[in-house]
This record gives sequence, C-alpha cells and structure tokens, in this order.
Amino acid sequence: MLAVCAVTIMGLMAGSHSASTACNNTVHPPVLDHFAGRWTLVAGSLSHSPAMEALKLRDSITIYISNSSNPSTAAYTQINRFQDECQYLYYNISAVGSDFTFDVENRFNLTGTFFHMSCSDCIVMKWVVESKKRNSFELYLLSRRKQVEVEVMEEFKAQLECNNLPAPVVMDSTKEVCPEEPVRPTAAVQPQVTTN
Repeated sequence: MLAVCAVTIMGLMAGSHSASTACNNTVHPPVLDHFAGRWTLVAGSLSHSPAMEALKLRDSITIYISNSSNPSTAAYTQINRFQDECQYLYYNISAVGSDFTFDVENRFNLTGTFFHMSCSDCIVMKWVVESKKRNSFELYLLSRRKQVEVEVMEEFKAQLECNNLPAPVVMDSTKEVCPEEPVRPTAAVQPQVTTN
C-alpha cells in the first residue's frame, strides 16, 4: 500500500495519479477565473524545514486572486500577518498546461497546481519552488472560510502522507487577518498659522 501511495514530485508534475482514493490528487483545470476572490490558508506542509519553520511564525495568511481580461492570467496577492504587522506580496500568475507559474522576475522558479477537495469551498494548492537556496515541494489547504471540518483536515493529511510531507502547520482560526489593502497612514494636519 505504501508503494501505491508514494508519489514522487516528478510523478506529480507529470500528472500521474495513484490508484488509492486518498492518494488521488485530482488536478483542477487551471482556469484562473474559477479561483478569483479571497482564500484563507488553513494548513500547509513543506519539504523544506526552514520554510516550514517560517510558516509557523505567521498568524494568518490570506490570498486574493483577481481576474484579468485574459482567463489564463491573474493577479495574486498574498498577505502574511505577523502579530500586528502585515506583509503584502504581489505577483502575476499565468496558466501553463495543468500548472500555473508565478512571475517572480527570474529570481527563482515557482510553479503551482490546484487540486480538488471534497469540500466545495476548499482547494489544495501545490507549489514547487526551485532556487539556489531552496528546493521545496509544498501543499497548502485553502478555504473561503478560516476553519474547515475535521473530515476535510483528515483528507488533507492523507494527501500529505501520500506525498511524504510532514504533519501540517495548522493556522489558528482565532487570529486576525490583514485587510485586503494596506492601510495608508493619514497625513498629519499642519497647524494653521494666522497673522493679525
């Protein structure tokens, strides 16, 4: 059974599927319009230990995907909350075959794939990160909600097990999320000087 469930990264990238239901990652067609709107990171697991530790430091992660006039491209905003600080990361993504790629200005390679879940308002996002400092295979459970049912989490954990990934970092659903747009400081009102 373990041999059936073992899925290599190359096998996933080639689109191969396991015979086991728990190990079957059904690729969602990369029609980016379908993913438009707000998503909350519920849980994630990464093969790169330092990146996994960095994920544990975030209080919440919110992702916004915006439509464009071209259905194969979209704007992707990831907002990380660290206690009272919000970090805004902006990317353009493009559909390529069953995958999508991030435009990161040639600093590294980042490709992704969306997988179906039994939960109607959830998806699993796979990332493959390749850089001089980091090669990582990552799976993230996203939902339109901040929290999912136990059965959905178990389904996600089964996917992690099939892909030889560690137990997930589960985000605390009680933590605040950042606003969609950065809050701009208001200009200080200068005192008016009057002359008599």
